[in-house]
Amino acid sequence: MKKVGILGGTFNPPHIAHLIIANEVLDALKLDEIRFMPNYTPPHKIKTDDVPDDDRVAMLKLAIDSHPSFLLETIELERKGTSYTFDTIQVLLDREPNTEFYFIIGADMIEYLPNWHRIDELVELVTFVGVKRPGYEVSTHYPVEIVDIPEMLISSSLIRERVKQRKTIRYLVPDQVWEYMEGNGSYET
Repeated sequence: MKKVGILGGTFNPPHIAHLIIANEVLDALKLDEIRFMPNYTPPHKIKTDDVPDDDRVAMLKLAIDSHPSFLLETIELERKGTSYTFDTIQVLLDREPNTEFYFIIGADMIEYLPNWHRIDELVELVTFVGVKRPGYEVSTHYPVEIVDIPEMLISSSLIRERVKQRKTIRYLVPDQVWEYMEGNGSYET
């Protein structure tokens, strides 16, 4: 059976912590691949329309291009609307019945699991993989496999804020993403 990790997020923009998390989980669980899945509208966040989906996808492609086990999964962008993990996993399982999916979440989302749409059914369909995030606990009564990763205080919102303040973001995002952002101007204020 194929073992696939799913790392969902807004990726607005994708940064090195996303890549480190994916690589650490890939290695620790001996997965076949990690799919980066940009969401359309996450139920727990307000959609930020400041960067078009095409730009998020383009930056994500640039970020993962050099890793042969990192792929792009656009299922949630194609469906539009609120991105509920339960619905996404059901579609993926229907499409790929011989695949075991591992859904990677940060500690902030581990704490939020009781609020997830159809969580009791979802834990029967997918293995949750949790990674530590500074300032959050990783304890829950839901089944979550914890993978130790280097803890980083890097987030997309931090990067967007630094861009607004005209501070450098170099080395917080992959070079190709930094160059795209510089040339594209999507994050300029």
